[in-house]
Parts: sequence; C-alpha cells; structure tokens
Amino acid sequence: MSAPLPQGFPEGAVLVTGGAGFVGCNLADRIAGAGREVIVLDDLSRAGVSRNLDWLVARHPGRVRAVVADIRDGRALEDAADGAGAAIHLAAQVAVTTSLADPVADFGVNAAGTLALLEALRRRADPPPLVFASTNKVYGDFARWGWREEGGRWAPADPRLAAEGAGEDQPLDLHTPYGCSKGVADQYVLDYARQFGLTASVLRMSCIYGPRQFGTEDQGWVAHFLLRMLRGEAITLYGDGRQVRDVCHVADAVDAYLALLAAPAAARGRAFNLGGGPANAVSLLELLEAAEALLGRPARLRHEPVRAGDQRWFVADTARLRDAAGWRPRIGWRDGLRDLAAWLETLSARPDEETAA
Repeated sequence: MSAPLPQGFPEGAVLVTGGAGFVGCNLADRIAGAGREVIVLDDLSRAGVSRNLDWLVARHPGRVRAVVADIRDGRALEDAADGAGAAIHLAAQVAVTTSLADPVADFGVNAAGTLALLEALRRRADPPPLVFASTNKVYGDFARWGWREEGGRWAPADPRLAAEGAGEDQPLDLHTPYGCSKGVADQYVLDYARQFGLTASVLRMSCIYGPRQFGTEDQGWVAHFLLRMLRGEAITLYGDGRQVRDVCHVADAVDAYLALLAAPAAARGRAFNLGGGPANAVSLLELLEAAEALLGRPARLRHEPVRAGDQRWFVADTARLRDAAGWRPRIGWRDGLRDLAAWLETLSARPDEETAA
C-alpha cells in the first residue's frame, strides 16, 4: 500500500478523467495504492497512455475500473460519474499547437467536455467534490509586465513579482484557442460552485514533470528534452532558451489534488496556482545544462522562433494553496530531474517491460 490518503478525504470510488495520462495515472496509482477503487475514464488517444493504463490495471488488480471513452461521450460520462464519491477532471486536449490546428475540436474537448462533466455531477442527488486541472495559460503571455534579463534568464521587470511569483489575483488574459478553451472550462467550474453549490475547485498548473510522462515537443517538455538526449536526437528550442518555468514534480502535484479534495470548505469555488514556486524556477537552458551533467552527454540543439502562446516567464505564487490545504512543494527540481531520468533510462533499456516504480 502507498501513503494513506489525507484525513478528510471523501469516501467511495474516485473518478479520474484522463486517468491514463501522465498526471492522471500517478493520481490513480496513489489512490488505488491506498485501497480505494479508481474509475479511469480515458480515450487513450495520446501516445503512451495505453501503457499507463495497462500498468495501473496490473499493479492494482480489482481496484482500477477502466472506461475507454471520450469526455464528450455523455452516456459513458454519466455512468462513470454516477459511481464516484469524488472526481478529478484531467481529460483534455493539452497542446497549444493542436488547438491552433483544430480550434473546434479543442473547444469540444476542453470546454464542452468540462461542461458535460459538471452537468453529470450536478444531476446527482448528492454531487461529489470535484477538482479541475486548469493551466497557467489562462494568464496569457504577461507582455504587460515588461522584462529584464537576470543571470542568463528572463524575469519580470517588477522584482517583487520575480521573487514571489504570480498569484491568482493576476487578471485572466486568454491567448490561443487552448488558453481560451481551458479558461472557459476554468470559469465554468468556479461558476457551478457559485450558482449550483458544487464543491468544485480549480488548480492552475504550471509545468508538471516526473515518471510516466511520455513528453513530446508540444507538451511535457522536461521529459521530451531527456528522451531526445537519451536517443541522441536533436532538441528544437523555440526562442532563446532563457524562458523560465517553475517546474513541479508529479508527486507534489498529486499531493495537491488530494489535499484539496480533503479540504472541501477551504477549496470550494476557488482557483489555486500549482507549481514549483520560486525555489524551482529554472530556464530551459539551465535545465538542459543539468541534464547534460546528469546523463553524461551533450544536448544537440537547434533554434526556431518563439511559438504562438509561449510564455517568456511563469512562476507560481502558491501561498493560497498552502494556506487552504497545507500544501507546499517538497521535491527540488534537480532531485526531480534525476528521478525522471532514472525512470526514462530504465524504460529505454527495457522498452517492453514496465517497472513497478
């Protein structure tokens, strides 16, 4: 059995939409490991997630119920939600680039799919609590801040903001179809708490990384960089590489979701930033340098212009989440990078054999 669930965690099965994805399968693993049933709803469309689902089912026999369905499948969604004592909503179209190529599908999954889940929960006589996975992209590109270069990385012109991170009082500024669809979903979740009394809250995530992440160029950049280096393949940097993110290990992210479900009174109807905070702020180039030292090989780089929707800097102020649920990041980015690299190296050495780690 894994670590126990926090005191006050809801009883019954937990629905995790997108539960075969990176964050979802880590959440499902933690919940099932604590002895609870997990209902995993996932359409298995993303590369690698079928392996995650197989791993979950094998690791937790009898505790993982797989529902292979699209979040837009109303009947499957209602059936899955009907048996849940709590819900975590991660199912999404996750790439800005994909949203630019097909905005209608992006909206259907992210906005309409979230609304369908909210309605399925609202129709219950006793709606279960919900935590929704939003994104820091709802804050836009922060061009209004102005920039300065500091130690080979970008930082906001305001030194207080650079030191403490961006809080939830930042105005929403939806850019790209992805930012718009996730922003719409974010606001629907908060309004269903306000208008219909759902115990629903929002986590606006920064860059989450860790084991079971099959990163691509479009999403999951930390794992993508390591995978490319392990294969001896070139990495494309969009922009100058001085962009900064506050990376957050998936084990810490899992703790945040569970903590909010265990603190319904403090969480209901509120949005919280989830990231590694200033202590885990790192530029792309700094992370690559650390990866080179860790793997003992150079990164092959090529440069392209900045892509639409890319943020020059984002570091989360997570004080609201700390105050509401007692959460704070525990894993430093260098230790977390080592953890992810070890898992990816094991996977590369034995591609047809999953580890139990």
